[in-house]
Amino acid sequence: MLLNSSDLQSFLTSHAIPGEILRPGVPTPTVESAARALGVPVEQIVKSILCVVKDAGDPKYVLAIACGTAYVDRRLIAVHYGVGHKRVRLAFPEEVLAVSGYAVGAMPPFGHRQPLPTLVDRRVLALPVVFAGGGDEDAMLRLDPQDIVRITGAVVMDLSGIPQK
Repeated sequence: MLLNSSDLQSFLTSHAIPGEILRPGVPTPTVESAARALGVPVEQIVKSILCVVKDAGDPKYVLAIACGTAYVDRRLIAVHYGVGHKRVRLAFPEEVLAVSGYAVGAMPPFGHRQPLPTLVDRRVLALPVVFAGGGDEDAMLRLDPQDIVRITGAVVMDLSGIPQK
């Protein structure tokens, strides 16, 4: 079953998260399109990227959250989990859907089918307000980035390399 913004709103309500789902009236599947639609800098858009970490056991799904067009360096994730950098990859869209319940381009930082280990780039916490996937391609979630850490129990670390243009 595909989750959507209604499911995310239920999660916000049940966990007393003071976030707000916004509908700018256009699809917002990319950082750039979301920033344009909301009239905010790309740095305020946070992306939720599902990664697969392969160690000796079953693959582990890990959510990495970073600002705007910042490059998420999988080598830093590999170091955090004590594996070689070739043991970390981006999840395929069908894995994202199966694991999180949300489609790529709409995935929020929490409220997934199952709790996910979460890593948040430290730069996200330097912002007073961020905008994340809102559960649908035309929805964005406005929230305090501290709530991402509070709700997910995220590890805050340096995830970003050189920004990609």
